[in-house]
Amino acid sequence: MRPSDIPHARLHHQRLTSPRFKEPVDVVRWLGAVQAQEYAPAKWAIGQRMGRATDADVERAFAEGSILRTHVLRPTWHFVAPEDIRWMLELTGPRIKTAIASYARSNALDEGAFKRSRRLLKSALDGGRQLTRAALREAFQRDRLPTTGIRFVLMLMRAELDGLICSGARVGKAFTYAWLDDRVPAARTLTREQALAELARRYFTSRGPATLQDFVWWSGLTTADARSGIEMAGSDLSRDVIDGSVCWIPAPRRAVRRTAEAAHLLPVYDEYMVAYKDRSAVVDSRYCKRGTNVLFGSTIVVNGRVAGTWKSTRSEHETLVTLSAFAPLTGRVRRAVDDAARRYGTFLGQSVRVAITSSSR
Repeated sequence: MRPSDIPHARLHHQRLTSPRFKEPVDVVRWLGAVQAQEYAPAKWAIGQRMGRATDADVERAFAEGSILRTHVLRPTWHFVAPEDIRWMLELTGPRIKTAIASYARSNALDEGAFKRSRRLLKSALDGGRQLTRAALREAFQRDRLPTTGIRFVLMLMRAELDGLICSGARVGKAFTYAWLDDRVPAARTLTREQALAELARRYFTSRGPATLQDFVWWSGLTTADARSGIEMAGSDLSRDVIDGSVCWIPAPRRAVRRTAEAAHLLPVYDEYMVAYKDRSAVVDSRYCKRGTNVLFGSTIVVNGRVAGTWKSTRSEHETLVTLSAFAPLTGRVRRAVDDAARRYGTFLGQSVRVAITSSSR
C-alpha cells in the first residue's frame, strides 16, 4: 500500500465512503467507541456512516439505550454499544482511574467519599429512575457530600468507570444518569486477553491502516498491552509497511476503490481525525500549525484529505453552513462539498444554505 492510499482505505474502513449501516448501534458497534463529549456533532458522526439517518433516529436510539454514553478509553465521553460497555470499562477503566486519582486527592476525595457516593447513587437511581445531573447534585448536597469545584464531576466519573452508572434518556436538553444494571441486561464477559484482542480487532478493522502508536493513543492502553492485543488478534489483522511505518489493516486484504471527488463535512472530534496519533496522512502539517481547530474541529474532507474547516448556524427554518477552505473550491469539488452539506441538512431535517469565507491559509 502506498502512502496516498491511506486516506481512501481509512474512509472505506470507517464506512464514510461505504455507509451501509441501518441502525446507530451498528455504527457504534463497528467502531467500538465513538468520541462524544460534543453530543450533537457526535450524532452526526454516527448519522453519516448510515445509509439513511436523521438526527431524530440517533436521538431515539440514545433515549432507548441502544447506544450509551459514558467515560471510557481516554478520560472523555464515548458512545458505546450496551453489550460492550462492561468489558471495555473493565479493560480501560483502571488506567483512567489512576489518571484522575491526583485530581481526587487534590480535591479531598478519598475512597470513603467515593463509597458514600456509590451508596447515594444506588439509592437515588434505584428502580430504573433516571435523574439529571442537577437532581443528583441536590441529592449529594442533602447527604452532605461535597459538590464544590470538580468534586461532584469526579464522583460521577468514578461511578461510570466502576461500571455503576451510565447515560439515561435526555430530559429536554438535559442529560440524565441511570444505574447500569437497570439500563443494560447482563452481557458477555471477556477475559483480559480476550478484551485486548477484541479492542485491537475493532480498532484496526474499522480504522486501518494504523500503527501501534495510533492504537495506543486511541485506546489509552499501555504500549505493551496494545502490542499484546494486536498479537492476539492474530489472523484477523494483516501487517503492512507503508513509507517505513509498520501498519495494521483488516484481513483479508482487499483493494479499496477510490471514489472520485468524495467530500465529507466531518464534525468536531470525528473518529476520522481523533483516532490517530499521527494525522499526517490526511492533513498537511502546515495547516496544523494554525491551532487545534484544524485537527479537532469540524473539517471539510475531500478525497480523504482535510481541505478546510466549516461551521453551522441553525435557525428555525434553515441551517447555514459556512465553509473556510484552504484553497478555492471549484468545479466538481465544490459540487461534492455542496452535496455533503445537503446530506447534513437531510440529517437535521432542514434546508441548507452554503456560504464561503475567505481562505483559511
